Amino acid sequence: MSDFLICGGGISGLLVARELVLAGATVHLVERGRIGAEASWAGGGIVSPLYPWRYEDAVSALANQAQDAYPSLAGSLYAETGIDPELNECGLLMLDAEDHVEALDWASRFGRQMSLWQADHVYRHEPALAEGFTQALAMPKVANIRNPRLLKALHQWLRQHASATITENCEVLGLNHTGGTVQSVSANVGGQKKSLTASHVVITAGAWAGSLLKAAGLNVPIEPVKGQMMLYRADRQLLRGIVLNQGRYLIPRRDNHILIGSTLEAAGFDKTTTQQAYESLKISAERMLPALADVPIVNHWAGLRPGAPRGVPFIGALPGFKNLSINAGHYRNGLVLAPASAALLADLVTGRRPKIDPRPYDPAHRLANTSFASHSIIADNSAQPRTQHR
Repeated sequence: MSDFLICGGGISGLLVARELVLAGATVHLVERGRIGAEASWAGGGIVSPLYPWRYEDAVSALANQAQDAYPSLAGSLYAETGIDPELNECGLLMLDAEDHVEALDWASRFGRQMSLWQADHVYRHEPALAEGFTQALAMPKVANIRNPRLLKALHQWLRQHASATITENCEVLGLNHTGGTVQSVSANVGGQKKSLTASHVVITAGAWAGSLLKAAGLNVPIEPVKGQMMLYRADRQLLRGIVLNQGRYLIPRRDNHILIGSTLEAAGFDKTTTQQAYESLKISAERMLPALADVPIVNHWAGLRPGAPRGVPFIGALPGFKNLSINAGHYRNGLVLAPASAALLADLVTGRRPKIDPRPYDPAHRLANTSFASHSIIADNSAQPRTQHR
C-alpha cells in the first residue's frame, strides 16, 4: 500500500507526486486516460495569469511563487530526464489595458516587474503588430513553457523513481469510506474493477474533481469550462514575446509557431471544436498580428478547464475526512499555479510549514461560506477590469 494515492495525472497530479516523492513518500498516481492528455496539454503555457491584478491576492500569491520556481523546475527536469520543457522568458505585453493604474499598483505591492510603454516603444519591440495600439503594460520576466514537453518530462521523472507507481486508463468510480476515513478507491482499470488503497488520497482530477467527489457526499463547485485554441505555423519570427488584447493572446514558440487562445464556453464535458470558435480566434489573431492572415493554421483543439468560484483553487483537507485532500479548481491558471499549489498541498499533507498562507484555499472554510455559491464559476475576470466583477 502506498502512502498516497493521487487521482488525476495532469500537471497538478504530476507535480504533487513529484513533491511527495522528494519528501520521501511512496505514491501511486492514477489517470483515467493518458498522463497529461487533458487541460494541462491543451493550455497555452503562459507562466502568468492574464491581467493578474484582476484576480484575488490568493491567486497572485501562488502565481508569483510558481513563476519564480519554474526556471529551477525546468532546468532540473531537463538535467534529470533529458527532456527540455523549453521555458522561454519572452515577456508579455498587455495591449491597451484600461485599468493600468490598478495594474501598476498591483505590481508594486507584489514586487513584480511591470512598466507602462507608450506606442512608439511598443512598435519598436513588436513592429509586426496591427496599427492603432496606444500603449501596453510590459512584464519582461513572464515566460511561456511547452506544456506537452513539461508533462512528458514530469512523467519520465516519476518513472525514474522506484517510489512512484503510475497507472493509466484507470477511471476512479468511487471512494469507499467509513467514519471519515477513505478505506479504498474503486476503479475501472482496463475494463476490470479493482480496489485501490493508500494511507491518504489526493484528488487532482481537474474538471472531473467535482463530479468525482459528489459520490462521497461532497459538493465541491468545480465544473468544466471549455476553451478552444489554434496553432499557426510561421516560417519566420513574427513576434518576440506574448501579446494580449481583450482577453485573447498570441504566444510565440521557439520554432516560430504561434498559438492563439482562447474561448470560454459552458459546454459540460464536450470537447468538440466548432467553426464559430475557429472564426472568432482567427479574427482575434489577425486583429493583433495582420501577417497571420497569410500563415497556415495547422491545429485547432479544445480542453476543459476546472472552473471554480473566483478562480481560486481548492487546496487542502476535505471537510469530514481524515485522509482525503484536494488540489483542483485552478480554472485558467492550472499550469501557471501548479508548482506553488503542489508544494502547498505537499506541505499540508506531510506536516511541513507552508510557505504560503493556506487559509484562502482551505476547502472547509470556503465550502462553509454562505456567500460562496453566489460567485459565478465561468465569470471571466481576466478579460475585463476587476471593478466590473465586484
